[in-house]
Amino acid sequence: MTLAADLPRLLSAMLGDRFSQSMAEREAHAGTEAHHQPMPPEAVARPVSTEEVSQIVNLCAFYGTPIVAYGNGSSLEGNASAAEGGLCIDMTLMNRVLDVRPADLDCTVEAGVTREALNEHLRETGLFFPVDPGANATLGGMTATRASGTTAVRYGTMADNVINLTVVMPDGEILRTARRARKSSAGYDLTHLFTGSEGTLGIITEVTLRLHGRPEAVRSAVCTFPDPLSASEAASVAIQIGLPLARIEYLDAGCIRAVNAFSNLEEAEADTLFLEFHGSEAGVGEQVEMFQQIAEDHGGSDFRWAAKEEDRSRLWAARHSAYTATVRQRPGARGWASDVCVPISALPGCIEHAKALLADCPVPASIMGHVGDGNFHVVFSLDPESAEEQEAVARINDAMVERALECDGTCTGEHGVGLGKRKYMEREHGPALKLMRRIKAAIDPDDLMNPQKIFPPERNGNA
Repeated sequence: MTLAADLPRLLSAMLGDRFSQSMAEREAHAGTEAHHQPMPPEAVARPVSTEEVSQIVNLCAFYGTPIVAYGNGSSLEGNASAAEGGLCIDMTLMNRVLDVRPADLDCTVEAGVTREALNEHLRETGLFFPVDPGANATLGGMTATRASGTTAVRYGTMADNVINLTVVMPDGEILRTARRARKSSAGYDLTHLFTGSEGTLGIITEVTLRLHGRPEAVRSAVCTFPDPLSASEAASVAIQIGLPLARIEYLDAGCIRAVNAFSNLEEAEADTLFLEFHGSEAGVGEQVEMFQQIAEDHGGSDFRWAAKEEDRSRLWAARHSAYTATVRQRPGARGWASDVCVPISALPGCIEHAKALLADCPVPASIMGHVGDGNFHVVFSLDPESAEEQEAVARINDAMVERALECDGTCTGEHGVGLGKRKYMEREHGPALKLMRRIKAAIDPDDLMNPQKIFPPERNGNA
């Protein structure tokens, strides 16, 4: 146990019923979205302001208590599990949109605001926030994991859309990482230091975000291909010629089969690209024609286009249910979702390599991905009681990551490191990992902020 005797009393006096040590609350914050073992905290606090977060962190620093920040719990690599117990700070009550500035195309939100809630708030402004990781994650959590998603090919990731942050440091100090100017040459880029730090350097409490104008026209499409290589090569060519796609998503034939069963659909069980185009009516029409020609050159067929919002939503239903559909092919299964990201030119070969690895996979698995930026996922449906299945999937995962690193890619394009990808960090970063450790030690010398995440255990004092 890491909670000092006085800490629960002090936090209970401060927060009332927003502090809990109940087993139900602890288990609900154990970070169990995917295959990792649940690691519950010893208590849960629910602040409603940056000042309260600061007071909580200050108390934890005094008592040497580990802290894990928690959003909607949708992370897939054990990012929000309490590896050393301690206190979970649940940010979901900090859910206010603080300011929207249409003239500046930006807004400031508290960390517990979800992306869907923000876009609902923006509906009457003609603006939207584009980063879409699939899950209705909190914007603080998306920032902390440097999230990406289906629209990154056009609008970028969280790293491209965060302007500044309010962060509570490990000693309780509150700082703002930057001003609201769209660019600056004044000092270190602290905003990007905390974006992707997974709560290991501080707790993000407010986020200022770039907004984008809603496009005049939106057109979605589905197209099937004879094999994974043809589909991924068509996607690569479209990116390389500069076609301004808003989304381009790949689902393999096995994934479509799972989606059909899960959602009672009748999609052709073939390797499939899902696309979306944004722009003017004339511009979108030209983009559609250009992609159709590229697809046909690579064996694409069975084109379907949709312009009305309800038709587009139906078309995208398969993509958005792909993870759940894959996992639920087996009753009682848990998901293991791995992702890698590689340069666009390496994508077709890496997907083909992953497909070959799955030929001998003992569990149901699907490939899906945001192929417009070189990022793809493999989702496995595991028996949580089977050590043999865990070992087999781990070997496939290792081989996928090794191939991505050989291509100068990364072990994770958007899920983050958490616990699951720590072992690849030295291979990916080399001496740079030592600098990351020094930054962590300088900012959080007592290692209280989300301990054991990102960094592999040190060997003989070395990274």
